[in-house]
Amino acid sequence: MTAQLLPPVAILGAGSMGGAIARGIARSQAAAGVTVTNRTAAKAAELADLPGVSSLALADHPDANSTAAASADIVLIGVKPAMVPDLLREIAPALRPGTIVVSLAAGVPTTTFESIVGAGIPVVRSMPNTPAVVGRAVTGIAAGRSATADHLTLVRRLFETCGAVIEVDEDRIDALGTISGSGPAYVFLLIEALTEAARGKGFEDADARLIVEQTFIGATALLAASGEDPAELRRRVTSPKGTTERAIAVLQTGNLEGLFAQATDAALARSRELAAGA
Repeated sequence: MTAQLLPPVAILGAGSMGGAIARGIARSQAAAGVTVTNRTAAKAAELADLPGVSSLALADHPDANSTAAASADIVLIGVKPAMVPDLLREIAPALRPGTIVVSLAAGVPTTTFESIVGAGIPVVRSMPNTPAVVGRAVTGIAAGRSATADHLTLVRRLFETCGAVIEVDEDRIDALGTISGSGPAYVFLLIEALTEAARGKGFEDADARLIVEQTFIGATALLAASGEDPAELRRRVTSPKGTTERAIAVLQTGNLEGLFAQATDAALARSRELAAGA
């Protein structure tokens, strides 16, 4: 039996994250229609060819945000955190009772949304990550005060077009963002560093990149396929008194666990600064 289509969706501020979600929905053909907005015609053009997507530029249609919001049952807010209150005030009169407003904005609590859009509008806060572009995101969602289980189910279905979804309490959303939201950057940093090490061993740039990138892709594919704990897979590669054991011993002197704890703590502190308007 064919899955029920999502109701009409609007993505206001369809930048890198909003655009990734638009691509996920379009790829899955899961929604009755999607309207996205961007400030410039050039940005709008990047999404204009997606099937089932109407892409509007504020430069050409100054009322595009309100128009898109009025026609949607789920409205995603993808503008920068500092711009959220002004956008909500702009679209609030256009929202129909029961329209679900979904935040993509880091550090902005649902109470900020609710205070502007009013009690009749359920709010859900989300934290997706950039692998949404290839349908491999992990997205955290948290209900605001008036969002019901049915609202969360609908929002879950939307984000499942882009990957996996986890429901959390709102006080865990910022912490989740320090792991999965920022996590792709941590992985890319590790790839950069190992690629530089390969170059230092005499490999040409193209070969260094191929070796490292395919090693990361292969390792994560093995992890997914095996269902094993990563520590167990690491032990299988690390033969006693072998070369990998010697390398791991050096890496462990860097206290990677402590470094990642410090890094994610710093990201969480910044998220709280954003929430405070800093």
